[in-house]
Formats: sequence, C-alpha cells, structure tokens
Amino acid sequence: MIILASKSPRRKELLSIITPDFEIKSADVDETLDDNMTPAKAVEHLSKIKALPFKNGIDTVIGADTVVSVDNEILGKPIDDNDAFNMLKKLSGRYHSVFTGVTVIKGEIEATFSVETKVKFFDLSDDEIKKYIATGECRDKAGAYGIQGYGSLLVEKIDGDYFNVVGLPISKLNKYLQI
Repeated sequence: MIILASKSPRRKELLSIITPDFEIKSADVDETLDDNMTPAKAVEHLSKIKALPFKNGIDTVIGADTVVSVDNEILGKPIDDNDAFNMLKKLSGRYHSVFTGVTVIKGEIEATFSVETKVKFFDLSDDEIKKYIATGECRDKAGAYGIQGYGSLLVEKIDGDYFNVVGLPISKLNKYLQI
C-alpha cells in the first residue's frame, strides 16, 4: 500500500497520475524551521517529518512540502490578504524559486530529495494583485499563488518542472517509486 502523507488535493490529484492505489493520511507536525536552513533543506526536512509518523516497515510512505523562495527568503502560506498582497508584490516582475521536498519510505529504506523550479512573474499592478487575491485562490498556497489556476495568469515563464510548482514533482517521484 502507498500512503500519501498530505492533505493537499493537488498532491492527491498528481499522485493519481502515477497510481490510483493509495490512501491519504496526515499528522500534525511542528513545521518550525531553523532560520539558517536553505529552502531546499527546509522542504526536505518538512517532507521527512510529515512522512515519518506513518513509517511502519511495510507500506510505502510519501511525504511532501512546497515553498516559494525569493532572495533566499521562504514565503509560506499567507496569513491574510495583506500578507498575500505583500508576497505577490515581492514576486512581481521577477524570478523566484519553487522548491518541493519529497521523502519516500519503502519498508526500511528512506530517500529524500528536492526539486527547484524557477518562475518569473509579469510586472503586476496593485490592481492586478488585488483582483487575483479576490479570487480566494491565494489563501492556502505557498507564495500566495497557485500556478494551476488563476495564478497562471501572473506567470510570464517557467524554467523546470511545472508539476513541482503545483506541489509534487511526479516524474522524479515516479523514478524513486520504481527503485
């Protein structure tokens, strides 16, 4: 059995491309990060602590976490619309990185990796940002946007794995599941 240790509907949808046979579980974990952690190390750490509660020596467990980073600052989920506005203003007209960390536990074997995708936003006016925030899509997304929805209209270009930005680098994950 495969266990996806995530409540994310996006990860559920993406994992179903690899296999329809999995179950979803999640545990409340302390997601506090060391201030000196790089974004890549942060998502690797978070993916691992999300997967470990379900390690049982039999099932394959997948934990994942995604963050947006600009100037080495990690942008998590916005706490309110003002926070979302500030995040999107920071991303306007420039590149940022989206990191997803994944931990795969198969029996007693553990593997953790991260994937980085570079995303460039168009120059956004305050009105464009407010219009996007009004969709409500930004509220539960790292960096205050979802590339798979209305947020796609903010994106000028992408360099790397699109599915990584959505929340699960499925092609690389698929390779790990075949080991």
